[in-house]
Amino acid sequence: MFDYKQHFDKYCIENNLELQLSFDMPPGYETANGTFDFKTKTVYINAKYLCEAPNYEQAFFFYHELRHAVQYLSPEKFGDAIIRSLPYTIMFDGTCFKLENGKYLECKLDGGEEVFTDVYLGQPYEVEANNYAYERVKMLFGESEELRNLYDFWMPKKPVPDEAYETYYNLIDEKVK
Repeated sequence: MFDYKQHFDKYCIENNLELQLSFDMPPGYETANGTFDFKTKTVYINAKYLCEAPNYEQAFFFYHELRHAVQYLSPEKFGDAIIRSLPYTIMFDGTCFKLENGKYLECKLDGGEEVFTDVYLGQPYEVEANNYAYERVKMLFGESEELRNLYDFWMPKKPVPDEAYETYYNLIDEKVK
């Protein structure tokens, strides 16, 4: 099994972060690979769910979530598109959330997985976290076809233009008011 704690401690030192690591997934995330909660500064990794996965895959999801921690806690390190996207979450099914004053406001956009899968995968902060995780895992375990396939799976099949995200963000803003 991937040594989460060793890599976690090293990452926090490298990035001057004070985070918590938990393997007890929060309610509603029992089947997620991981998540980051900015309020508690906790990186959650579903180690039970990932226990049969190869180390490179465990590491990929681990570094993906660690990158989200940096994105939320140090947004000034990132470009405008990522900063703009951080308050918004657009899920595979069109369920959306907007982070406002420390609370998530929820709404639903019309469409289904055929519409929103690439939108979810193409969110600027998701693409950047996947790129980062891929490069970090490649440094640890080397390039492999399996790692490349994992990375490709979590990237949008069709790019979503920045203008489309601006439209989605405006729709979300209208719906959560």
